[in-house]
Amino acid sequence: MSRLQELYQITKKLEKLFEQTITSKNRESIIEEISYLIDQRGKYMDQLTPPYTETEKKLGKEIVHLNRTIEKEMNKIFRDLKREMQQMKIQKKSNQSYMNPFKSVQALDGMYMDSKN
Repeated sequence: MSRLQELYQITKKLEKLFEQTITSKNRESIIEEISYLIDQRGKYMDQLTPPYTETEKKLGKEIVHLNRTIEKEMNKIFRDLKREMQQMKIQKKSNQSYMNPFKSVQALDGMYMDSKN
């Protein structure tokens, strides 16, 4: 099998990986697998050298098409992860204000002045 065909096989594995339903529970393992496959793909891409046959050119076009799909899915995962991190930050701030509601109150001497005379 040529390097380009191996590259195509790895790209197809990546595409199939994104067909899974990605939840917060399985996201970490999927990201690790994505990272591994991308590293493998990079090694094969570095070894590609022209000239290419017509079959290899067609295979290359298919790989480029798959790359676009993979890139969209990776961006979707990134956006979901970013949104979840923002929600966690908001929840943490909310929990802190619930535990200590007077933390943000600024009273210099603790004295209360009644405006009624």
